[in-house]
Amino acid sequence: MPRKFEIDAESLPNLPGMMLATIEALRDLGGSGTIQEIDERVIELEGVTEAEQAFQMKNHENRPRVNYYLAWSRTYLKRGKALANSARGVWALTESGATISELGQTRSIYDQVNLEERAKVRAKRKEAKDSPAPIEESAEEGPDNGEDWKGKLLSVVGAMHPGAFERLSQRLLREAGFTKVEVRGKSGDGGIDGLGILRVNLVSFQVYFQCKKWIGSVGSKEIRDFRGAVQGRADKGLFITTGYFTSQASDEATRDGAIAIDLIDGDRLCELLRENSLGVETTMIPKITIDPDWFASI
Repeated sequence: MPRKFEIDAESLPNLPGMMLATIEALRDLGGSGTIQEIDERVIELEGVTEAEQAFQMKNHENRPRVNYYLAWSRTYLKRGKALANSARGVWALTESGATISELGQTRSIYDQVNLEERAKVRAKRKEAKDSPAPIEESAEEGPDNGEDWKGKLLSVVGAMHPGAFERLSQRLLREAGFTKVEVRGKSGDGGIDGLGILRVNLVSFQVYFQCKKWIGSVGSKEIRDFRGAVQGRADKGLFITTGYFTSQASDEATRDGAIAIDLIDGDRLCELLRENSLGVETTMIPKITIDPDWFASI
């Protein structure tokens, strides 16, 4: 069966095709799924290779092109009321979305959303022309809205010395509940950068970890090599990177009959650093509410 879209290093992919592939992936997942589940299922169904997953957006460092445009596909489908998403980041087919089965249907949604956006632009330009006061620009709607901090954080982390990044990983594991966390540095020990003990209730696990400051994709070969170093020496493996894992790497990490390798990519690393307040401070903007009844009672 021919692909619904092609992905390369330069040209814009067929977004209606990606939208249809997203619908089919969600249908295959039972009607709902997380972003990671949806992206991986689309990649599997469409046969996107590891080399194609390695293509990155030029203006969005460390963002795979296929995942970037799949995010836009979800945005278009949501605007077309074919998808809905919850606060927990779970996306689901709507009643109308479940009826979509042809490219013409997703192309119709794509064209309609583009028409609405062009109408908004014309209205904003007219308002700016008629109004003497400057108009405050709103944040652009899209897959990166609100995620700029992650790109900035990964740039900072990416500039760290490899030894400092290992120490950061060590600190993060300690904050997450690991004990006896040891960094081995340049030991030449088959890619193992350190080890730690994770206690869960009455049971403890020895975990070997590898932390790599990479830009781009980590493929299945790297996971296999790391597993080979861990096999027979620890209960689990943990691979931490500032990059991202291909779908094939994720499959390899959980392959049946082999020691499991847990994966932390750049996006998850940012979230963990924020959750543990490691170099990331979240400022809550106070909301001031005036109670006229209180003043009236004076």
